[in-house]
Amino acid sequence: MIASRRHLVTGSAAALAFAGLARLAGAQDRPETVTADELEADVYHSEVTGYGRLVRDPAGLFDLPEGFSYTVVSRAGDRMSDGLITPHKLDGMGCFPVDGDRVALVRNQELKGLDGARGPFGADGALASTIAADRIYDHTDDGLPMPGGTTTVIYDLKARALVSHHLSLAGTSTNCAGGRTPWGSWLTCEETTQGKGVEAQKDHGWVFEVPSGLKGLADPAPITGLGRFRHEAAAIDPRTGVVYLTEDMGDGFGLFYRFLPADPRRLHAGGRLQALALPEGADADPRNWESVYWRQGEVRDARWVDLDGVDNPYEDLRYRGHAKGAAWFARGEGIYFGEGELYFACTSGGPAGGGQIFRYVPSVHEGQPGEADQPARLQLFLEPKDKAVMEMCDNIALAPWGHLFVCEDKIGGINYLRAVTPKGRAYTMGRNAAPGAGDVAQNSELAGVCFSPDGSTLFVNVYSPGLTLAITGPWSRFKA
Repeated sequence: MIASRRHLVTGSAAALAFAGLARLAGAQDRPETVTADELEADVYHSEVTGYGRLVRDPAGLFDLPEGFSYTVVSRAGDRMSDGLITPHKLDGMGCFPVDGDRVALVRNQELKGLDGARGPFGADGALASTIAADRIYDHTDDGLPMPGGTTTVIYDLKARALVSHHLSLAGTSTNCAGGRTPWGSWLTCEETTQGKGVEAQKDHGWVFEVPSGLKGLADPAPITGLGRFRHEAAAIDPRTGVVYLTEDMGDGFGLFYRFLPADPRRLHAGGRLQALALPEGADADPRNWESVYWRQGEVRDARWVDLDGVDNPYEDLRYRGHAKGAAWFARGEGIYFGEGELYFACTSGGPAGGGQIFRYVPSVHEGQPGEADQPARLQLFLEPKDKAVMEMCDNIALAPWGHLFVCEDKIGGINYLRAVTPKGRAYTMGRNAAPGAGDVAQNSELAGVCFSPDGSTLFVNVYSPGLTLAITGPWSRFKA
């Protein structure tokens, strides 16, 4: 049997601002018990209306339902307030309150060494001389800073206008997604294991912390306890301080991790890195590739296996974890912690490789003695049957009213911004309107979806060439 879906309200201010919409989402909750057959029959055989049909954007940027509109917050190539250049390949992003009507967006750029011309230092790298050398993590073989990292954008919600923007982490590589901390910083993740001597002067594959209130550049110190692997995203349980991490391996053989910190507010202080295992151990295959391990809606007990050698110099951490019984996941991507539970996306899971979304409910004794007696639970929450409804789920975020917003990342078609109700029904929220379906340079993935704390504004990135959009509209007009 499946427990009813709870609201996933992420902040009291947003809950108050959208109490009416939260009640609407609550009205969609299921009865206290629902069978797997009922869930299977109910989900993804039809869409809900949501906010209605998309209206073609005359500017050819982003299509939205009637009544909604967007503001272009910044574009790749724009000069920033610090004199540097807004980078291309804008990916994961988090939103933080500043004061009054202002919020801070900390935003990744997924650039590697060869992308230097599209980075923050200009086509020739000359602008790198304007920042302190000790604020740069690493350089390429030619001595220029690695072009990955983060930018911080200050945006006025009421004026719907950019206030300032600046580089906030420098010299990293392939910064993909990440996650917010309860104390107001952004964990930015390197989706690479590029090693020292391979067009780099240091090892990569780390997580870095960027305080959202910084006016300049963060200390580029990797949090080595979080492991070295192809990181995608991170989420923290504010109750326990446990950090959950996804791994994006293109071959679909990745793990799902958690980090038990020695000091929940100081991740650099170290801790234990573990990988998730299911009751069948290494024989469990939640990807549903070769055979159906489980059906949508089904739940399994979860356990965790300890990992050693997490600095991973031989790039075999996932294989060592699997040998200890950890389960494979297919391209772990976005992750988001709600109220007592988290969701994470696997881009190429499912029999058709169209993607999966999992729901994880921690043990009441998460990471502590007694956990084995009351284990955490993992549910196959969504496995799309129709790629026209949702395909290749990537970055995710929960709206204040409990709907899960999902960015698509696919090649060979148009990329959409989708959403899923607490009842498990999908609807379409937006569409990359650029021409050239299948041409990544023309119709790229969407990324970095997140909401302002008051719930009024949805932010999303168009990965390439690089746009950050702020979307507003009649959120309370939702129709099931």
